[in-house]
Amino acid sequence: MDLNYAEAYTKRGVAYRNKNDYDRAIADHTQAIRIDPNYALAYYNRGVQYGNKNDYDRAIADYTEAIRLDPNYANAYNNRGNSYKAKGDTARANADFAKAKELGY
Repeated sequence: MDLNYAEAYTKRGVAYRNKNDYDRAIADHTQAIRIDPNYALAYYNRGVQYGNKNDYDRAIADYTEAIRLDPNYANAYNNRGNSYKAKGDTARANADFAKAKELGY
């Protein structure tokens, strides 16, 4: 399948997020990941949607995968830090915030 479809699904997922339709956004980002399992932005954006739904464990998992795919993804470190903070894990949150800052966030 054409990898441009992965980008299209991700962009539509962001549009759904902007309409507060997080479930459709998650579905589109998931489809983007099916098309291109190495698309860090799709994992990042799906993590954002899970965070918006207060599903921090899934958000952390997606941010972690985005970071695995792109170790310099400052926004993913920052958002993962926010998810850890929301769960009360300040040590991990602070480590992620420091890494995000180191990367220029």
